[in-house]
Amino acid sequence: MRLAGKVALVTGGGRGIGRAISIGFAREGAAVVVNYSRSRAPAEDAVREIHALGGRAVAAEADVAALDQHDALIESAIREFGALDILVNNAGIEINEPVLESTRETWDQTLAVNLTGAYFLAVKVARTMARAGGGKIVNISSVHDVEPLRDRAAYSITKGGMLMMVKSLALELAAHNIHVNAISPGAILTDMNRKHLTDPARRDRLLAAIPLRRIGEPGDIVGAAIFLASSESDYVTGTTLYVDGGLLLL
Repeated sequence: MRLAGKVALVTGGGRGIGRAISIGFAREGAAVVVNYSRSRAPAEDAVREIHALGGRAVAAEADVAALDQHDALIESAIREFGALDILVNNAGIEINEPVLESTRETWDQTLAVNLTGAYFLAVKVARTMARAGGGKIVNISSVHDVEPLRDRAAYSITKGGMLMMVKSLALELAAHNIHVNAISPGAILTDMNRKHLTDPARRDRLLAAIPLRRIGEPGDIVGAAIFLASSESDYVTGTTLYVDGGLLLL
């Protein structure tokens, strides 16, 4: 078990990629805090699944965009499991909005969740990790950190920001034995994009652009997350792993 004895906090851990990572970490021996902001039922369902596997997990409510809720979220991990060794910044939003129709509301909301919240939660968790001798921070980004997505400029900009966030945090936190990395998924079928990815015409166009000729599933991200959260990646920091079926090759 590659994460035995570790405690992980997964933001947005009740759905999609976050849920898959939460369960994958539990299978590897980690105790998991499954964070949610509004949808408690999916988070509790993930916790029940982890318990059924013989693992340890709790659901914890917090909106990562609300910086004043970060302390309570971190404290829930320490209160329940005595430590916090791994943070997965997975929570994110994506709003369809053409550039010429851009609104300040969409911009502020997207940055608050995808970048500002992720950054300041990582900073606060890093303080806890530094006192404990180290830890692992894994950020779930997107291939749109390097390739823009039409009608989702704000989303793409936040992911581009996360690319530099990872490098900047990794540089300064290395002295505290804190590793900071990211995973940039390609087309992964989740509730966020299910309508888009199941439209036959759009799906066919996308498949033509993926060398492996399939849409990814949340489980396809789990192996990379376990690697970056485990001792197997102890000489890896400041990097981004692209898990995209080869999408960026074409």
